[in-house]
Amino acid sequence: MRIGELASRAGVSVRSLRYYEEQGLITSTRSAGGQRHYTDGEVERVEFIQRLYAAGLSSRTIAELLPCVESPSEQNSTEAFERLVRERDRISRHVEELVTARDALDRLIDANRAHHGRLAAR
Repeated sequence: MRIGELASRAGVSVRSLRYYEEQGLITSTRSAGGQRHYTDGEVERVEFIQRLYAAGLSSRTIAELLPCVESPSEQNSTEAFERLVRERDRISRHVEELVTARDALDRLIDANRAHHGRLAAR
């Protein structure tokens, strides 16, 4: 199938598919005219890649995880599990940092509200 059909079937943009190919996440064959052609299996692969992106993973991390899908083994499964746990921990730390920043903003908003109230009461 051509790139437009893959994009439509997988629910992504053509630009995304080109990026995925550039990052080595998907592959295509080229016609004599240079058009990309994909197999039906690429639809499922792109959907899987989308789920990984939705989980907050980078293209580099996704590329490291794909061997588990391509060549399932106990070692690949263990490596994927460990990588996913590390990524979850990274995201958890980021969430904690965001909560801290939000709490600091809440304190600033409260201080501003109190100051505004004092000015209005004058």
